[in-house]
Amino acid sequence: MTRTIDAPTLKTMINDGAELALLDVREDGQFGEGHLLLANPLPYSLLEARIDARIPRRSTRIVLVDDGNGVSERAAARLDAIGYTDVAILAGGVASWASAGYEIFKGVNVPCKAFGEVVEHANHTPSISAEDLQAKFDAGEDLVVLDSRTPAEFKRMSIPRGVSVPGAELAYRVHDLVPSPDTLVVVNCAGRTRSIIGAQSLINAGIDNKVVALRGGTQGWVLAGYELNHGATEAYGEVSTEGMKKADAVTVSVRERYGVKSVDTATLARWQAEKDNRTLYIFDVRDTSEYTKGHFPGAISAPGGQLVQSADAWMATRGARVVLIDDTGVRATMTAHWLLQMRWDVFVLSDPGDLSETDAAASRMLGLDALMIEKIETADLAAELKADTAVVIDVDLSLDYREAHLPGALWSPRPRIADTIRALPSDRKIVLYSEHETRALLAVPDARAATDSPVYVLRGGREAWKAAGLPTEASPETPKDANCIDFLFWVHDRHSGNQDSMRAYLAWEEQLPAQIEADGDAQFKIP
Repeated sequence: MTRTIDAPTLKTMINDGAELALLDVREDGQFGEGHLLLANPLPYSLLEARIDARIPRRSTRIVLVDDGNGVSERAAARLDAIGYTDVAILAGGVASWASAGYEIFKGVNVPCKAFGEVVEHANHTPSISAEDLQAKFDAGEDLVVLDSRTPAEFKRMSIPRGVSVPGAELAYRVHDLVPSPDTLVVVNCAGRTRSIIGAQSLINAGIDNKVVALRGGTQGWVLAGYELNHGATEAYGEVSTEGMKKADAVTVSVRERYGVKSVDTATLARWQAEKDNRTLYIFDVRDTSEYTKGHFPGAISAPGGQLVQSADAWMATRGARVVLIDDTGVRATMTAHWLLQMRWDVFVLSDPGDLSETDAAASRMLGLDALMIEKIETADLAAELKADTAVVIDVDLSLDYREAHLPGALWSPRPRIADTIRALPSDRKIVLYSEHETRALLAVPDARAATDSPVYVLRGGREAWKAAGLPTEASPETPKDANCIDFLFWVHDRHSGNQDSMRAYLAWEEQLPAQIEADGDAQFKIP
């Protein structure tokens, strides 16, 4: 039996200074509706696929959180089976945390988004409204708009005249993009936090230009009644020799001002050898295309702007060592100076070498080698369905099921699959599938525990079924919104033109500092 702990005990653990991975094993929609501040979202549906990268050290203290409905117990059993040795469960789940009087947070990437809001308060980061920016456009003023989001987000929608320069690239690229010190630099994202962090990054870097964040980002632009561009591709180019000199000067200044620490490869090698004693994350913070061409052995791609915006997508263990790598030190230093303020123990690799390694540091899907999973081919499954001798269960995302699923397939995410199977006739084969195979493979142990019928996985998943020219069905209203536990509608709707959702989202971001202060666990350190 995995031990349970109460909310006050967990509160003490969060603040005792030792390594701790606090995992929320509910599905993404459930997590987004309300969670503990420092909980890392790792849904049970993908547990074994993500755990190796998020918590690489098997003896890490882990506490699991759910809705008090048994999902944590199942997750704990799987973690035990794949070698994690120090796992506890928060008794009563999220509700017990709230009952103890502690804060519950809506949304995703909350610590990082809250950090951006706190940075604005602490630094009085200057901003500009959409209306004032449009007036400057109309007046022909000298300005540039730098979009600090990912290139994919920029292409989907952007401010007119915008240029894609993801967050960690700003202090590295700005000197070539803004050659005149008289040019106004406007930094934007979709909402608030990456605009703030991006603008403050340039201010912290000490560039000569006036820098402002676009208030409300692309959402603020739409709410002001202006049109966005779609499909834009304007982006930064190569760094010039003069631009590199200025970027190097930025690196020296920021390291000295913020106390950014460095580590050499010999010390990093020693830390890697000691990884069973303390968790170590190694991230390449360059653009993903640069990473693909070559990187430091063992480093994982984590573009710096996104790492600052969504650290919980890469790291679950608080108190771990973090080593950042790039080819010049500029992007690693700018990323590190923010992570330090977020209380990560972070270092920049001082001598990364030529970064010629090309093998990706892929995370492993753990625990499946011992399961002896049987797979069924698309043609054989089609025959079984025609003969009514098999039941098909789609364990993938709810909105993907709505769009296209195998004829007659039921939708059931992994946490609910046992209940779904127990309600089925006992004389049918059970066939699980997902887009490819990952979610289906991971759900096999849960399915087997619920039935004596044989359990199969569709080889190649839904994509193989479609590639074979076999039919699919759509069900726009099924599952109902209330059952889509893997999807957070209130965040998604702001990108679909829902202006009420945009306003609510921006208001939610603005209130985070007060809630962070009430919670007390973040302990950001902003000079």
